[in-house]
Amino acid sequence: MIRICTIGGIGSGKSFISKLFKYPVFNADNVVKNIYRNDKNCFKNLKKKLPKFISSFPIKKSDLIKAISSNRNNLKIISSIVHPIVRKKMKFFLKENKSSRIVVMDIPLLIENKLYKKNDILVFVKAKKSKILKRLKKRRNFNKKILNELKLNQSSLLKKERMANYIIDNNFSPNIMKNKIKKLKKKIIDERNSS
Repeated sequence: MIRICTIGGIGSGKSFISKLFKYPVFNADNVVKNIYRNDKNCFKNLKKKLPKFISSFPIKKSDLIKAISSNRNNLKIISSIVHPIVRKKMKFFLKENKSSRIVVMDIPLLIENKLYKKNDILVFVKAKKSKILKRLKKRRNFNKKILNELKLNQSSLLKKERMANYIIDNNFSPNIMKNKIKKLKKKIIDERNSS
C-alpha cells in the first residue's frame, strides 16, 4: 500500500487535492467534526476540563472557538482529548483499506503530531495568499483570530515544503488540477514499482 500524505497551510486546498487521487482518503477534519457530533465520551471529557465553555451535546464549534479565544492553553486541552480518538480512527481506516493500492492521508497536523512514516509520500499543496483568503472566507465559522491560533500550531510551511517529495501548485482550474494529479499519481506508482 502506498500512503500519500497531503501537507500545506490552512486553506491551501489539501482536501480538494486529496479527493483528486480517487483513492480512499482519511480526512482528519471530517473525523473531528464527527467526533464533536457523535462522541458522548469526548463531550463528557471536554465538559469536565472546560465547563465554562462546553455545556451542550453535540459540541458546538462556536463553543470551542470561544474556549480557544479566551485562552491559548485551551487548544492544548482540546487536542489532548480529541487527538487520541483521531489516531484510533486512523488505525481503523488503514486496517479497513489495507487492500487498497493507495490511501491518502489528509491530516492538518500530520508533521506536528509525527503521524507520518518513513515510506510515506509527502505532497505539499501550495496556493497564492489571495486564493487562500478567498477559500477561507467561504468557510462558515471564519474567524481571523482563531485562524492565527491554528497557524501557530502548524509547523512552518517552509519546513513542510522542504520535507515534501512533491510540490503541487494549486492555483489553477479544477480541470487542470485533475490532470496534474493524474500525472502525479502515475509517476508515484511507476516510481514505487521500479523500486
